[in-house]
Amino acid sequence: MKSFNRAIDKFCYRHPRFGIPNLMLLVVIGSAVVYIISMMDRTGTFASYLMFSPAHILRGQIWRLVTFVFIPQFGGLIWTAIGLYFYYFIGSTLQREWGAGRFTLYYLCGIVFYLIYGFIYYYITGYTPYLDPMYLNFSMFFAFALLFPETRVLLFFFIPIKIKYLGLIMAAFFVYWIARGNLLPIVAVINLLLFCGEYIAGLFKRSAKTRASSNAFKQKVRNARAAVNQNSYTHKCAVCGRTDTEYPDLDFRYCSKCAGYRCFCIDHINSHVHFTSED
Repeated sequence: MKSFNRAIDKFCYRHPRFGIPNLMLLVVIGSAVVYIISMMDRTGTFASYLMFSPAHILRGQIWRLVTFVFIPQFGGLIWTAIGLYFYYFIGSTLQREWGAGRFTLYYLCGIVFYLIYGFIYYYITGYTPYLDPMYLNFSMFFAFALLFPETRVLLFFFIPIKIKYLGLIMAAFFVYWIARGNLLPIVAVINLLLFCGEYIAGLFKRSAKTRASSNAFKQKVRNARAAVNQNSYTHKCAVCGRTDTEYPDLDFRYCSKCAGYRCFCIDHINSHVHFTSED
């Protein structure tokens, strides 16, 4: 994954003009147009000419390699409008964060993985799979949730929720769909892991370091408390030496910035020089 991302970065650096500006805006506009025409076409003939079909592609209808992406999956007009706006929001944000080149490669690679899966499924089973673009867009949503986990959205229009929690909910649905035999979510996840796997690994490493640091500090606290229990006092200022036995009305605090577990009276907690060693 690391070498793959380095290759992507080098390619984008060497070809700064590569990429489709406002790619997600084009996808959303195309989806809106397809939805409007499909609403007027009661027979469904128009949408059928856009769906993925290996047999028709091999007979020359190559536009089907791309047009299946524009078929909306939200149902009614209101949900379609909300869904398309949401996809535009996360897609345009990712493009600003990554640049047009990397975002274009991310979306195109997702399409290519879809097509590979579709043709393999067709040649193995003889049936044409329905390539639902929903999972492709959800892989984009997962990338957004990884990069901007604290972003808040309104669930059901009035419940504020952080995007990382929505990501966990969608991940649970992905597991459910995969358990039911749907392999398209796996195809979408492969694209996510290729482009964001290094970032995900970094998150786990930072989380492990944070837990180790927290555990080390807690151990020092326990050791300090065990040492204090052997003395006749509970708190002793590391600067002036006053204890809570001698001054029962004096407040004491502990400094997490000092090496070790250091106690200070209220007069020195904010004015002492931080200890750099545990001795």
